[in-house]
Amino acid sequence: MRIRHAEKQDLEALNRIGEECYSPEERISAEEYEKRLNVYPEHFWILEEEGEIAAFINGPVINQPKIEDDMFHNTAWHDEKGTWQAILGVNTSPRCQNRGYASRIMERLIMDARQQGRKGCVITCKEALIPYYEKFGFQNWGVSASALAGQLWYDMGLTFEEEM
Repeated sequence: MRIRHAEKQDLEALNRIGEECYSPEERISAEEYEKRLNVYPEHFWILEEEGEIAAFINGPVINQPKIEDDMFHNTAWHDEKGTWQAILGVNTSPRCQNRGYASRIMERLIMDARQQGRKGCVITCKEALIPYYEKFGFQNWGVSASALAGQLWYDMGLTFEEEM
């Protein structure tokens, strides 16, 4: 198992896994993955198992502790000097699920964000995933203003400030 940053040659696999993980209303296009990779490659992590991409996680660095729907399609929100690591997608290929890959890649993102001096990490998720993110120290900040794909989302955050 190896965790690394995504590269352009990974785009086909990233898009395939995204299609496997999300409903048509929730998924982003191959072009949007490419935009993200062009704008914030150091915030796009991949977990490989035996040379194949098994999981990936990505998101911009932003200057507010909440994710807005526009961030899923507009890479202009990214500010490398920003204070919060946003997480726009945690994806594991269905054939590789239940092996702890998402947890390992999440731990890496958290470690990197902490080392980069961020205030913390933020994510929006569906209610069923709240306990999963709480395992990493995220707190439920309540119902999100997000209307993405007509779903009910929750804002969650992991704050590093108390640790300093």
